[in-house]
Amino acid sequence: MNSHLDNVIVIGDRVLIKPGAAKKTKSGLLLPAGYQEREDILTGYILKCGPGYALPNMEDAESWNQEAHTVKYLPLQVQPGDLAIFIQKNAVEIRYGGEKYYIVPQSAILLVERESFD
Repeated sequence: MNSHLDNVIVIGDRVLIKPGAAKKTKSGLLLPAGYQEREDILTGYILKCGPGYALPNMEDAESWNQEAHTVKYLPLQVQPGDLAIFIQKNAVEIRYGGEKYYIVPQSAILLVERESFD
């Protein structure tokens, strides 16, 4: 991973994506014809993921109970290293360390290609 991203923390259900242009993925997935011209669907590799969707605390919150203040998350389906195909209009383009990245909510990711399944 890029060392200049070591101090970057992604929040919530968002992921950090490094854009990459490929009309055909390594495993042979063909991307839609003309997707680059329309620029409404992009691809890129996921570098970092947020913790997930925050779950409401359903327990009685007592001020003395430290566990009642612990935030629990529903983890994301995506993970670093996945090739993501996502909707551009839901992504936020940023520049960090002189490079272009997208911050994308998981809901804007249409599908991912993963090298291996754990």
